Amino acid sequence: MKSSYFSMCFLIFFLVCFPNTVLSFTGTYGVNYGRIADNLPKPGNVVLLLKANKIKNVRIYDVDHEVLTAFSGSGIELFVGLGNEYLKDISVSEDRAMNWVKENVQPFLPGTSIRGIAVGNEVLASTDQELSEALLPAVKNVYNALDLLNLTGVVEVSSPHSEAVFINSYPPSQCTFKDTVLPYMKPILQFFSQTGAPFYINAYPFLAYISDPDHIDLNYAIFQSNHGIYDTKTKLHYDNMFDAQIDAAYSALEKAGFEKMKVIISETGWASRGDANEVGASVKNARTYNYKLRKRLAKKKGTPYRPKIAVRAYVFALFNENLKPGPTSERNFGLFKHDGSIAYDIGFDGLVPSSAASSLLSLKDVGLQGWFKTFYSLVYLASAVVLLLIFT
Repeated sequence: MKSSYFSMCFLIFFLVCFPNTVLSFTGTYGVNYGRIADNLPKPGNVVLLLKANKIKNVRIYDVDHEVLTAFSGSGIELFVGLGNEYLKDISVSEDRAMNWVKENVQPFLPGTSIRGIAVGNEVLASTDQELSEALLPAVKNVYNALDLLNLTGVVEVSSPHSEAVFINSYPPSQCTFKDTVLPYMKPILQFFSQTGAPFYINAYPFLAYISDPDHIDLNYAIFQSNHGIYDTKTKLHYDNMFDAQIDAAYSALEKAGFEKMKVIISETGWASRGDANEVGASVKNARTYNYKLRKRLAKKKGTPYRPKIAVRAYVFALFNENLKPGPTSERNFGLFKHDGSIAYDIGFDGLVPSSAASSLLSLKDVGLQGWFKTFYSLVYLASAVVLLLIFT
């Protein structure tokens, strides 16, 4: 009797302190909060921006403590990143993985809703063989550290990939993983199938279009009216490239023996500016793509090949990042400009310095909300324990 009593108390405590213990993604829409810039709003103001626009899922590429602290009490689901530069060290030492988790994840729970860790980013697209070899051991060491801390039911472990892991993706049914990638990919997929993690893919119709604008219909790439494509094998019609890229990933997974694994888009977006050779990078096209994408995700529907699995995606990116290297487009994927104002209108409100206090929640309000949420959680827990005492 005592055993069941204490088990019930622990379960109630766990559910109160760690809500949504299985889902790492609430709803269907999220954003990537990159910070390769020297002129972005403070993390606390970014939280205000996200809450004002009801964005519930955010992916960051590191574990910056100022950012993690700012998200405490916000209720926003956070996906953090373990950078590629750390993989080799983490892969050879369980202790290093444990130390990393204890320093950068565990102390922030449950206040900050860390729901996932992305171990590396687009690792198998690199030419670094040692890095590719380090990916799975690093993933396992991070997962095992979470497991020892009883956090695997709260924090998911995954690793996003780029389209470069595929030989081809047209038509979707013909998509397969590259032969050079499969020796690394299959063991990783096997591990994720055991842990229940989905397959994360960075899918950019923008990059596909600018690589071959003579043969790809711009309207097909940005969700505008077009004739689309027909996949003769599956007899499915696609009226946009985004859905086709997702189903191509499903097809590759199926051929590799993982047909039950779900696909989540870890990055997608469209640049509002680009170099002369980056055809299609414009404010008009970026607005169209992101506006249509937002509407498409809000419908919570699947793809032609997986119609019952709602598509989930993190949009790249929250802000324009002025210090990103590479072509001009790399610095112009933001839904918002560096000052928090909108880059173009897709239905979001920006941070306007002159009226921020009146139009958005204040940092004080956010802090009070977090305090009240904790207070009511404790009241709920105490009430549940009292009821157990009465009826046992």
